[in-house]
Amino acid sequence: MTITFGSFDGVCNTAALVICPLMGTSGQGVEPTCYSRNVQIGQTLIFQPSTCFVHIVAIIMTAIMIYHIRSKYTAVGRKEIVMFFWMYMLIELLAMFLDSGIIPTSNVSYPWFAAVYTGLVAAAYCCLLINGFVGFQFAEDGTPLSLWLLRISCFAVFGASFFISIATFKSFVSFSPSKPTGLFVIYLIWPILCVATYTILQLVLVFRTLDDRWPLGDIIFGIAFYAIAQVLLFAFSVTICNAIKHYLDGLFFFTLCVLLSVMMVYKYWDSITREDLEFSVGSKAAVWEVKDPLLTASVTAPSTDYEEDTSSYHAGAASLVGGVSGTQYYGGKQAYGAQGGYGQGGYGGARRAYPPTSEGY
Repeated sequence: MTITFGSFDGVCNTAALVICPLMGTSGQGVEPTCYSRNVQIGQTLIFQPSTCFVHIVAIIMTAIMIYHIRSKYTAVGRKEIVMFFWMYMLIELLAMFLDSGIIPTSNVSYPWFAAVYTGLVAAAYCCLLINGFVGFQFAEDGTPLSLWLLRISCFAVFGASFFISIATFKSFVSFSPSKPTGLFVIYLIWPILCVATYTILQLVLVFRTLDDRWPLGDIIFGIAFYAIAQVLLFAFSVTICNAIKHYLDGLFFFTLCVLLSVMMVYKYWDSITREDLEFSVGSKAAVWEVKDPLLTASVTAPSTDYEEDTSSYHAGAASLVGGVSGTQYYGGKQAYGAQGGYGQGGYGGARRAYPPTSEGY
């Protein structure tokens, strides 16, 4: 495959991209050399059925990841990163309708949906790029400044990408499907720049601020899946399609590998964030452990001012943590008043007991 800067002819001859039916000089789009066979369901012809299945799996997996992100109430960058996954879910939903032909390429609405898809893809990469700076706390995460900076940036990229896309499809102003240089930059160059910048930022973050090096594995796997996706789509799509008798093509493996790379983004974020359990709200009961030396010292070595009172309550340095009930804690002790209530001569002396007797008064 020969890729020429500013031209989709070589790319679309190999890969069945969403924008390919709108490219070229003939007005009929650029048809790939080999693509996945179609399936007829009722009166509807479904294109790329295997890829549509991956889109459905991606939507389900993204919903699960969003649920887990939202459950980490105090994690750093929770509101920022969840926006990226919402956008990815929307992209997969729209791609399922465009790849499958449910929205026909001959329909007048197809260019507009394709432009929205292109704008969402560019905005999602912008969101990922900005999330790369969240860990450096240039603006405190979760604040209106951080969130609105992210939203405005993504909206600006979406608007610019949408305009360039629809102008190229409809030949507005000086844009043309035969010379889609701007669309080429947005669709192919911009994602690579964003992923490369995000990766460098996270490597710096791990080496400079984290003691744990395990997140590097998530970064390596994420980059590996993303690189494999590009290679399989743009270099080996025709080879795969011919070898598997048109049952699958490079777009299927591209969509699958991109899903795996997005899952690695979630895995990486989850590995570098720690939730503050004191302020978290979860469905599972947490087992708490007292590690404060001051608390331990106050139990094992009580002050002399409260020695008489604590002697009637504590026989040792037992802890209420771990489910020790009152019966277990005071088990084996005599009732109040058996040794004189709260000590010798305290609150009625040795004759005070509970319930009080008439003799005590």
